Amino acid sequence: METSFYDTPGDYTGIRAWIFSTDHKRIGLLYLFCIFTFFLTGMTLGLTMRFELIAPGTHFISAQTYNALFTLHGVIMIFLFIIPGIPAALGNFLLPLQLGAQDVAFPRINLLSWWFYITGAAVVITSLFTGGGPPDTGWTFYVPYSVRTGTNVSLAVFGVFLLGISSTLTGLNFLTTIHRMRAPGMTWFRMPLFVWSLYATAWVQLLATPIIAITLVMIILERSFGIGFFDPAKGGDPILFEHLFWIYSHPAVYIMILPGMGVVTEIIPVFSRRTIFGYKAIAFSSLGIALFGYLVWGHHMFTSGMSDEARMIFSLLTFLVAIPSGIKIFNWIASMYKGSIQVDAPLFFTLCFIFLFSIGGLTGLLQGALATNVQVHGTYFIVAHFHYVMFGGTVFAFFAGLHYWFPKIWGRMYNEKRAKIACAFLFIGFNTLYFPMFVLGWEGMPRRYYDYLPKYHTGHLISTIGSWILATGIILMLYNLLRSMRHGEKAGRNPWGGTTLEWQTSSPPPTENFEQVPEVTAGPYNYK
Repeated sequence: METSFYDTPGDYTGIRAWIFSTDHKRIGLLYLFCIFTFFLTGMTLGLTMRFELIAPGTHFISAQTYNALFTLHGVIMIFLFIIPGIPAALGNFLLPLQLGAQDVAFPRINLLSWWFYITGAAVVITSLFTGGGPPDTGWTFYVPYSVRTGTNVSLAVFGVFLLGISSTLTGLNFLTTIHRMRAPGMTWFRMPLFVWSLYATAWVQLLATPIIAITLVMIILERSFGIGFFDPAKGGDPILFEHLFWIYSHPAVYIMILPGMGVVTEIIPVFSRRTIFGYKAIAFSSLGIALFGYLVWGHHMFTSGMSDEARMIFSLLTFLVAIPSGIKIFNWIASMYKGSIQVDAPLFFTLCFIFLFSIGGLTGLLQGALATNVQVHGTYFIVAHFHYVMFGGTVFAFFAGLHYWFPKIWGRMYNEKRAKIACAFLFIGFNTLYFPMFVLGWEGMPRRYYDYLPKYHTGHLISTIGSWILATGIILMLYNLLRSMRHGEKAGRNPWGGTTLEWQTSSPPPTENFEQVPEVTAGPYNYK
């Protein structure tokens, strides 16, 4: 009789069997539960802000509270949800399974990365209730405001620093696992494309995260000891902070989106019953996106006063980074061409992802062009673009992956009809919420404003109604998945007919993943 990892306490029992486990599957689920808790928290903050903006004027929160809310919303959604979302949760669970390995290369470091994550999250939350109150600088912690404000920025920044250590350890572990733990016969070009996306992401995590860590420590030193790194009153340079922050934070966008692209690439061939079109092109485009991602940070700073030559170079590079993303979208659509398509919930979420991410990418090119960037910089257009890429891209891909691998993780199926209805609510609510922001931004509505002129009322009203529809879809989706964990119909080892290695073991997988080490003799997407 096979033993599931859920039933194997090891040296501990109860909750200790989870928080001290070195099993990659348990650690992935620890991340998953924590990530969704923070996601619901960030969603609640976002709904509160939208309700305040339903009409001009002050309603039920002050301007200071509003500033704190959008700071917390950004910090929670970026650092506690989207960045660790797919790599730390789905990646931890699935990477060894897809490689045919028993675990990651460094199981104890894997557990340590979760402890750094949960400790960093606790420090960030503590900053809300101590010192001078919740930080009110925005998630970017821009100076000189972040070194002059009386709110508790130092503790929040230290929490994000700890989260960065967690991300770095995860990247290091994944790189070593991919290089050293592949099953016999699994050459580089027999790896699943989700693994390729995690590989590209891990390099970004390893090389870019230390830059933001150093930058955040510099903020703490400046606030604590008055060292003039960034404050112009002390001889510092605030533009230096922008450079250091975006040298990390633009590659961080690809920490968020690349694993989502990998998830989508796994789902499309399964539900189209087609071999993936352009395997090597997709694999190399993941590496290309990671590489170009290091070189385009300056497009966040076109209005900061940099030289015309630098702005033109960054603009050109921004357009070049769209090429590997375009390759992926072309190959996804080509893979579905003449396929035997079955639109189950994972593919439904995937199709929503392709549509929304395409809008996000195209509006990103508008910002990469110097002339239009000056027009829309610092407006709601940026807010809309960012959410179309991050939520419409990463989060919809995350939801697609969650539905795709749900039977493998829990050994049960969810209600397909409820999943599709939830996806429809999410798609309609998302576009109703964020698309009016493109119009608001083009008309000049500044981002991060607590109040606005009456001429912007219609757009904000539509957006607020959209937020309610979106929240309804999220609640329905979570209800369906949570209920199905215990009451769903039992799933076999391969309910979708997938060909990658995780579908060749039981659902849920045994403690060491496979009864015997698998031997790979062909590529991962060979459908008859």
